[in-house]
This record gives sequence, C-alpha cells and structure tokens, in this order.
Amino acid sequence: MTGVFAAWLAHLLAAASPGPAILLAARTGVTQGFRTGVWLCLGMALGAMIWAAAALFGLAALFAIAPGLFWAFKLAGAAFLIWLAVRMWRHAKDPVQLDAPRTPRPGTAGAAFRLGLLAQLANPKPAVFFGAVFVAAVPPGSSALTLALLLALVFANEMLCTLAVARAFSFPTPRTAYARFKLWIDRAFGGMLAALGVSLAAT
Repeated sequence: MTGVFAAWLAHLLAAASPGPAILLAARTGVTQGFRTGVWLCLGMALGAMIWAAAALFGLAALFAIAPGLFWAFKLAGAAFLIWLAVRMWRHAKDPVQLDAPRTPRPGTAGAAFRLGLLAQLANPKPAVFFGAVFVAAVPPGSSALTLALLLALVFANEMLCTLAVARAFSFPTPRTAYARFKLWIDRAFGGMLAALGVSLAAT
C-alpha cells in the first residue's frame, strides 16, 4: 500500500498543477456553468485513466523503442491545443448571456465530454508522467485488483481537481467578471493554451 499511496500522491500533485485540463475546466465553468463542466471533467478524467492504463501496460516502453511515434503524438497534441487557442481568440468578441439556462443545451454535454477527452488524449505529457513517475511507484508484480484500484484513483484525482476548478469559476461573481472582461479573458486563456502548445512541441 505504500507504493499505491506514493503513486496516488504523485498523480494528485500532477493533476492539480496548471495545464490544459485546469484551463479548460475554468473556462467551461465560467462560460457554460457547473453542469456542463461536470461533463468536461468526466472526459478529462477518462482520458487520464486511459493514459495511466496505457503506461501500466507498456506504452512508455513503446515510446522508448520508437521515439518518432512519441514525437508524432507531441506534434498532434500541440496542434490541437493551438487550434483551441485560435478558436478562443477568434470568438473572444462574441457576447455572453449571464441569464442563459444553466442546464446543458442539446449536444452541449456530449460536446463538453468529447472536448475533455480529446484535450487529455492530445496531450502526451501525461504519458511521460505515467510512464516515468507513476509506473515507477507501482510495486512490481502488483495484482490486477491493485492496478484497478490505481486506475480508479487516477480517475478520482483528475475528476476532483478539475471539478473543483469548474465549480469555483461557475459562481456568479466570476461569471459577472468574465462577462465584463470577456475579450481579454478569452484572449488570455487562448494565449496560455497556445503557449502550452508551443512548449509541448518544442520540448
């Protein structure tokens, strides 16, 4: 259980650190409300669990054998983040309605879930974390039950961290501030996502 705790704590700290998941959770909470944010967070949590499972079953070893494949993942992920940044920048002038219904509109829940999943899978940095840090903390010869517990903890960590951010940004005060400064906030979010994409491609 010491190894399980170490793996859990390492991932919790990684999940809470600023990155595309935290940025998207904040923006979804402030623009579309908490309920839509839940669906985004579910997608991101599932994406993190997929990366963790892939690392546990040898994806890191595959990347070590075929570094070109890892570079392809990195470039694809960087392109996706930059595409999101461009969309935010282009739509920064679009008005926002604070009195809009807070329940997900038709298609919004599924779209938020897909965005969260794709954003998580498009970022190969979790693959590096899970392959280098997470797997190293997993006790050798762990049982299937232990591995299942670890995957469940990864899902819970990611869900907890992103959901907390989405909830914090869904309250009236952040939403009012967002409506007032939407142009600059969206461009700031877009700029940060673009910077993350460029950093991902360059490292």
